[in-house]
Amino acid sequence: MTETIFALSSGAPPSGVAVVRVSGPQVRFVLETTIGHVPASRRAVLRDISGNGQLIDRGLVLFFPGPASFTGEDVAEFHLHGGRAVLSAFLAYIGGLPGLRLAEAGEFTRRAFENDRLDLTEAEGLADLIAAETDAQRRQALRLAGGAFRQKAEEWRQRIIGLRAYVEADLDFSDEEDVPADVSSGVVPAVAGLQAEIERALTAGERGERIRDGLEVVVLGPPNAGKSSLVNALAERDIAIVTDIPGTTRDVLEVRLDLDGYAVTLIDTAGLRDGGDTIEAEGMRRGRARAAAADIVLWLDETSALPPDEVLALEAAVLRVRTKADLSPGEGEGIRVSIHDRTSIDRLLLRLSEEAASRLGGEAPLVSRVRQRGCLDQACKALREAGAPGLPAEVVADHLRRASDALGRLTGRIDVEEVLGSIFSTFCIGK
Repeated sequence: MTETIFALSSGAPPSGVAVVRVSGPQVRFVLETTIGHVPASRRAVLRDISGNGQLIDRGLVLFFPGPASFTGEDVAEFHLHGGRAVLSAFLAYIGGLPGLRLAEAGEFTRRAFENDRLDLTEAEGLADLIAAETDAQRRQALRLAGGAFRQKAEEWRQRIIGLRAYVEADLDFSDEEDVPADVSSGVVPAVAGLQAEIERALTAGERGERIRDGLEVVVLGPPNAGKSSLVNALAERDIAIVTDIPGTTRDVLEVRLDLDGYAVTLIDTAGLRDGGDTIEAEGMRRGRARAAAADIVLWLDETSALPPDEVLALEAAVLRVRTKADLSPGEGEGIRVSIHDRTSIDRLLLRLSEEAASRLGGEAPLVSRVRQRGCLDQACKALREAGAPGLPAEVVADHLRRASDALGRLTGRIDVEEVLGSIFSTFCIGK
């Protein structure tokens, strides 16, 4: 990290204000070169910003000395007017200064991690916060970025280290008078309690991953049941082509919805029927495959007939929807909707929102990613093995070491080099 990096950290120009961030050992030199001095720490100052003897812009400048900055290094921020010409001139000038280069995606956050300003779970929470589309995703990401997962993982890790010390005292110092006999016998109940806590976090993590990725709602039904029309009505824009010709929809179509703060992917599929050409048959196969992995299936039909057995056998919750209610009045099973009646559409959206809230509601879980789940799975497995009866003390100690190492990989304390690239590459340039 001997190089000083810079990047546009705000939105693409043109914009009212553009923020350029600079981090590294040459920050003070950049400030002296562009505004003539290093301003007081953490105070915004209005200055002329120059390069090559010419005025580039007039804007706010801030200086954050390391290590008490986001990256842990000296950091400067230039708040410029967001015109393309202004940004082009400023970036071209500082890019030509010795020791400076344009930052890579996620490099500011990676430097923060490498300088112990945040751990991997906080970095992942920050990435989730930037990508959050719904209120539930925002709340969960804020909890991770704020260090809730790090604190809990560190608590578990310290408890495991304490148990290791207890076992190793029994192993190494059993002859000492001040070490009680068989101290490791009290470890098994404590290990079981720790394992149960982590397993509860893993169970809640299934909900956390769904909050982050969103629920999948697949629309199934026979041809001309009104699937594409309903998808367009729920999305409030034309997503799918609608005709009276059976088999119009040949492929899977997706649209993202925000249902009362929960992310939902709504999936339109080809109508299910016997026959059809090769392309339509492939469309039906893809629709069945998405339904098999879905959280909720909307079975659309104009009648009150039961869905076919293959639909009733799905693991997803199946909600029956009677379409074209304006053309087929009467009672029957299912939620009655008509694309010409906004009240009925809103009623279906409310039912979907209630289903999402029942699955994803409550306090935001800690676990939100497959990597995090994998580390906790490894810790649980090691604790389960450590708690087996009749094991020699040295074996118990080794299992506890593996459990603490798994939690170390979770937060980035140990052995994480192979995952750093994949984590920080998901950030945008300038973050």
